Amino acid sequence: MYKGDSQLDVKLKGNVFALDSTTVDLCLEVFLWAPFRSTKAAIKIHTLLDLKTSIPEFIFISEGNVHDVNAMDLIPLQKGSYYVMDKAYVDFARLYNFNEERSYFVVRAKDNMQFKRINSRTAQKQFGILCDQDILLTGINTRKRYPEKLRRIKFYDSEYDRTFAFLTNNFKLNAETVTQLYKQRWGVELFFKWIKQNLKVQSFWGFSENAVKTQIWVAITVYVLVAIAKKKLKLTHSPYEILQYISLAPFEKRSITEVFLNNENQDVKELKCIQLKII
Repeated sequence: MYKGDSQLDVKLKGNVFALDSTTVDLCLEVFLWAPFRSTKAAIKIHTLLDLKTSIPEFIFISEGNVHDVNAMDLIPLQKGSYYVMDKAYVDFARLYNFNEERSYFVVRAKDNMQFKRINSRTAQKQFGILCDQDILLTGINTRKRYPEKLRRIKFYDSEYDRTFAFLTNNFKLNAETVTQLYKQRWGVELFFKWIKQNLKVQSFWGFSENAVKTQIWVAITVYVLVAIAKKKLKLTHSPYEILQYISLAPFEKRSITEVFLNNENQDVKELKCIQLKII
């Protein structure tokens, strides 16, 4: 996951963040403080991930019934930075706040959005760009919440045979760059997948709200330490292998740098074989 100082395929001057959340299911009979649905409890880990470093910039842990858009009120907005989000974060009043703070957003548009076209750019169909438009919202409420123009880009993904529509308040970026930015949002999904697979955030040792949040924060701290170790020590190991080496370090009578140079520790190697399906 960590490829040098930046894992982005897109080169931009400002920081690039992905905002998303993941749900951790809990037992309603035990975790009464975390309501989600009538039959289950859950918590949400709202994360603003720096896509250039794969390190979380901001994390907020809430009950499962807290809607994703509420995290938009809490994240620190940086002038000139880019915030990439899926359609769950389409709240035009909050998006207009991004615009007022001179921050850029790239968000996937909802299908029922009402708008009118005021200008069109030449579509780069060789890159899958079906249209590149300047629009104004025409919905009764949305036009009040976001009174200025937006840029709408429609993109066809030939790999998955799907069409996407994106909204952004940046009118200078190349349309292909905007679509590439949204593709990079997958980095936050990889972050959630990694901490769930390699760190203990799906089964908990304590049942109180404090115990659960403490365990999650410990897991995230471990993730950040792995990222720091990889960069500072210029390691080529995978995050999983670094985690295993660190777990062995307390039993080694040498520096942490020498521990990673030990090629005899074959048990820490990450297996990348294709697992067969049981029929």
